[in-house]
Amino acid sequence: MATLTYRTAGESHGPALLSILEGLPAGLELDLEFINNELRRRQGGYGRGGRQRIETDAATILSGVRRGKTIGSPLVVQIANKDSRLDETPALVKPRPGHADLAGSVKWLSTDCRETLERASARETANRVAVGAITRCLLNEFDISVVGFVVQIGSVRANVAPNDNIEALRKLIDQSEVYCPDAAASEKMIELIKAAKVEGDTLGGIVETRVYGCPIGLGSCAHWDWKLDARIAGEVMGVQAIKGVEIGLGFAMAELPGSQVHDPITFDPALRDSPSLGFVRPTNNAGGLEGGMTNGQPVVVRAVMKPISTLLKKPMPTVDLTNKQASKADYERSDVCAVPAAGVVVENVVAFEIARAMVEKFGGDSLAEMKTNYQNFLSAARKLGPKT
Repeated sequence: MATLTYRTAGESHGPALLSILEGLPAGLELDLEFINNELRRRQGGYGRGGRQRIETDAATILSGVRRGKTIGSPLVVQIANKDSRLDETPALVKPRPGHADLAGSVKWLSTDCRETLERASARETANRVAVGAITRCLLNEFDISVVGFVVQIGSVRANVAPNDNIEALRKLIDQSEVYCPDAAASEKMIELIKAAKVEGDTLGGIVETRVYGCPIGLGSCAHWDWKLDARIAGEVMGVQAIKGVEIGLGFAMAELPGSQVHDPITFDPALRDSPSLGFVRPTNNAGGLEGGMTNGQPVVVRAVMKPISTLLKKPMPTVDLTNKQASKADYERSDVCAVPAAGVVVENVVAFEIARAMVEKFGGDSLAEMKTNYQNFLSAARKLGPKT
C-alpha cells in the first residue's frame, strides 16, 4: 500500500528546522508562494510575541523536486532560524508548569530544562505547516479544499454556520486579526487578548478545520489504526498545547438522543457526479466521518488549545531542580495568545492526513497514475445499484 510519511528535526534556537516528506507522486507542481504564505499565516494572528518579529519563515526545498515538480524521491524541506543561538542559551532549572520542562528533564536525567524545551517548543510546528501546505498542493489536484479558523478565544465564542462557499469563508477569515470569520466575535477576542496582556496572563481557545470535496471511502474500518478519524485526532493532538479534539458534533453528542445525532441519508441524482456520488445529508453531525471513513460530507475537526504556560507577570510556583527548593517558574519569551496560529497548524496537519489517505487509496508512482485511479474509482462507484 502506498503511503505518505514525514519526520521533522530541529530545535527552537538551532540553525534550522528540517522535514523529510516521502510518498508524494512524481509530477506534482509545488506552489512555493502558497506554502510560504501558510508559514506567514502561522507567524501571524493578534497576540503573538517577539519571536515572530525576528523570524521570516520561508521553505527551501533541498531535494525531491526538479523544475518545480516532484520527481518521486523524498523531499527535504528547510526553514532557517534567524535567532540561532542554541549553544549560547542559558540553562533553565525552574520548570514551567504546563510545559514539557519537568517531565523531559527527569526523562533525560538532567537539571537543565533547556534541552527539552528547545525541541518541545511550538517553533517546531513551522515544519508541520510546511509539510501540510505541500500536501495541499496534491489535494488541490483533486479539488479538495481545506479551511481553518478560530471559533473561540477565552470566553468569547464565534457563531460560524456551515458554509459551502469556501472563498467567502476564507475572505472573512483573512479580514480578521484573529482568523475568525465572525467580525463581532473577532473584536471581542482582541479586547480579551489586550486585557490578558496588561495582566501578564495568557489565553487559549478552540479552532476548527473543514475539508471540502473528499470522496467517500477514505480511511478504513478494517483496523483501528487505519481509521481516518483516529489518525486525524492523533495528528492534531500531536500539535503543541492541544488538549482536546472532536469531530463533527463531538462532545455535544453526549447530551442528545440518537434521533437527533445521526445524519439521515437521501439521494439526489443531480449530484451523482460530485464526490458525494449523490448521497445527501441534511445535517453533518458526524463531521464527514463514519466508521473511520469519509462519507462524502465535509470533514469537520475542532481542537482545544490551552493557554500558553509561560506567564510574564504571574509566574507559577515551581521547584528549582538544582536544590529542590520552592521557587517561581523561569520566563521564556512567549505569546499572549497563539490560538490563531494554532488554527493554521491544525488546518495543515489535517490536510496532511487527508492527503495521506488519498495516496493510500489512489496512490501511484506519478500524479497522472493517481488521477487515473481516482477517476476509475468514481466511475465504478457511480455504477453501484440498479442497472439503467
